[in-house]
Amino acid sequence: MGKITGFMEYERIEEGYKPVPERLKNYREFVVGLDDAQANKQAARCMDCGTPFCNNGCPVNNIIPDFNDMVFRADWKNAIDTLHSTNNFPEFTGRICPAPCEAACTLNVNDDAVGIKSIEHAIIDRAWSEGWVKPVMPKHKTGKKVAVVGSGPAGMAAAQQLARAGHEVTLFEKNDRIGGLLRYGIPDFKMEKVHIDRRVEQMKAEGVIFRTGVMVGSLPKDSKVTNWAKESISPEQLQKDFDAVMLTGGAEQSRDLPVPGRDLDGVHFAMEFLPQQNKVNAGDKVKGQLRADGKHVIVIGGGDTGSDCVGTSNRHGAASVTQFELMPQPPEEENRPLTWPYWPIKLRTSSSHEEGCEREFAISTKELIGEKGKVTGLKTVRVEWKDGKMAEVPGSEQTLKADLVLLAMGFVSPVASVLEAFGVEKDNRGNAKASTDFTGGYATNVPKVFAAGDIRRGQSLVVWAIREGRQAARAVDEFLMGYSDLPR
Repeated sequence: MGKITGFMEYERIEEGYKPVPERLKNYREFVVGLDDAQANKQAARCMDCGTPFCNNGCPVNNIIPDFNDMVFRADWKNAIDTLHSTNNFPEFTGRICPAPCEAACTLNVNDDAVGIKSIEHAIIDRAWSEGWVKPVMPKHKTGKKVAVVGSGPAGMAAAQQLARAGHEVTLFEKNDRIGGLLRYGIPDFKMEKVHIDRRVEQMKAEGVIFRTGVMVGSLPKDSKVTNWAKESISPEQLQKDFDAVMLTGGAEQSRDLPVPGRDLDGVHFAMEFLPQQNKVNAGDKVKGQLRADGKHVIVIGGGDTGSDCVGTSNRHGAASVTQFELMPQPPEEENRPLTWPYWPIKLRTSSSHEEGCEREFAISTKELIGEKGKVTGLKTVRVEWKDGKMAEVPGSEQTLKADLVLLAMGFVSPVASVLEAFGVEKDNRGNAKASTDFTGGYATNVPKVFAAGDIRRGQSLVVWAIREGRQAARAVDEFLMGYSDLPR
């Protein structure tokens, strides 16, 4: 620990934000990170708590008390080495992770948690500025070849770990750039894509081969999921050319809204809307881009994807933005003695909400209405929950104006075509069926084919994807070599 009495002397310091009018003018990151003095005080708050629940609260098991102590002592070089020992990409998690580690912080029982995420952010930004993030070359080459299908955080983490173990790794991505949901789902104002590009260059130097615009399996004739694949490669060819294949695609099948009027123009999935803006930000031209300029926007879905739609719509210049959530409004403060150290359900207000948004809870869409084939509004009803069942509130029906409706209700499963092309068994949710136990971890029913990340566990966090990519890399390394020195 840093300072024995630090948690009693110092209050939690939040990262700052640039003013709303300034940040709405562009798609740049606007978080103002901790300076050295702030990081020192924040790290000093880490307690000698005996059992650091934060370690297990973090899916990648970051060694949090250790790097907090190093930051307190201004030992930044060892701090990044400690952080990198468990997390390949702390610049991703330091920006977009919801920080379950902080919910598990011992201080969070009756005080404000240590700002672990802000410290992680400070460590990795310092490491890049000091030039400490360099390629890690393998000690020897194994002669084994591995194909990784899907370049989101799970695929990137797996590919990097396997390359460092000495295998020849080729990472296949159906889109035109590497990054998966990080690239085309997360808005640039939350995470600029330079952070992905820098890691891609590092991984290239480590020997990873990147092939973009390649669909594994047949090219879909019509897909509502953004797809820029120019060529395809068969599973049979991958199984022939590589000693192991790892499937690390995302859960891209968006949950739909089966109500009358769903086919009206102006009703779109969030993942039709968000990727287009990211492509424009990257300098591409998008014909007929979906935009919210001057429109009354309703976002259906109260999670992070919906919040991202809110922030993007405000940057377009929407006339109004309203976000729907089917569940009732949660409490502003959780019952800490009851929920700690687990992730609590409580009201979470994002930076996008603060930029301008009406939030409606316990509301359900009954019908989408329109004129001349275009959406003009929604018919809604209030709902309440009794004995675990949802019921409509009599007399609560109303009609709201809407020129653009964005469906952000989560993702139900991976796009089935890749799993079916390989013949991979699915679980009851449509995900790839693969165990995570120590014997044969992440292996599917198809010989030498593994699965990790959202394609296996379903829609989840970036930090969970990194964890699964790292663990699956160890499983593949052990499968190929009979043993593995990669961390689990």
